[in-house]
Amino acid sequence: MESKQLKWILLAALALIWGSSFILIKRGLVGLTPFQVGSLRMLFAFCFLLLVGFRSLTQIPLGKWKYIALTALTGTFIPAFLFAIAQSEIDSSISAILNSLTPLNALILGVTFFGLAFQRNQFIGVMVGLAGSLILILSGAAHHPEQNYFYALFVVVATFCYALNVNFIKKYLSDINPLAITTGNFVVMAVPALIILSSTGFFNQLGDEQVQYSILFVSVLGVIGTGIANMLYFKLIQMTSPVFAASSAYLFPVVAIFWGLLDGESIGLVQVFGAMIILGGVYLSAKK
Repeated sequence: MESKQLKWILLAALALIWGSSFILIKRGLVGLTPFQVGSLRMLFAFCFLLLVGFRSLTQIPLGKWKYIALTALTGTFIPAFLFAIAQSEIDSSISAILNSLTPLNALILGVTFFGLAFQRNQFIGVMVGLAGSLILILSGAAHHPEQNYFYALFVVVATFCYALNVNFIKKYLSDINPLAITTGNFVVMAVPALIILSSTGFFNQLGDEQVQYSILFVSVLGVIGTGIANMLYFKLIQMTSPVFAASSAYLFPVVAIFWGLLDGESIGLVQVFGAMIILGGVYLSAKK
């Protein structure tokens, strides 16, 4: 398959998977704390990747492990907890909308610190997508005045982490197999995640039916929404540019809002309009 076609398939797959992750976090928080959700998410991904990618670890040169650790920290470890904390107070769809700041941050950090070359259409695409995101954010705030938007700052910090991650991968790990990068990431995170999970008293709660219900959703989040999705994402970064790969975040709200509607969250025509603007921004950011 040509890379031109493959990049769009990967983008669509990531939009569907990661756009669905926000509702899975919401379901996980029904019976678990934010730190339990974040830790379990990483541990489920670790178990899955150890089965499918253990042999790929030999492809990582010793000198590259420091970058594997950096991408683990910025790409998954910190954001996994930040998103779970944020969604303890704000809707899953609002969390996904705020995540759309990632491409803008990726462009800013890439140009400022990583020597990223960019085209005018990429900048315009990012700004158009950001405008669509702002429309969605303002509309969501108007619909949910009772929510504590201070917690939205946790998502904003997470988008800066993602922006660092995408630039680290493009600059330092472009020559490494995406499966090896992903597996290496979760090998690094497994022990800290287990320590955090143990400190929450999780293993004393396993008999609770609500906890078991939440674990089921977090297992899907860990294996598909984290393990498999990260492999696809790293492949997309290597094939394209940090800005285009990060632009997948513009599509997440479209999927997340759909799930939110099914779960009783509300959406207006203004939010639909914002979603259409976001799609236009993604197209501009990828256009040659």
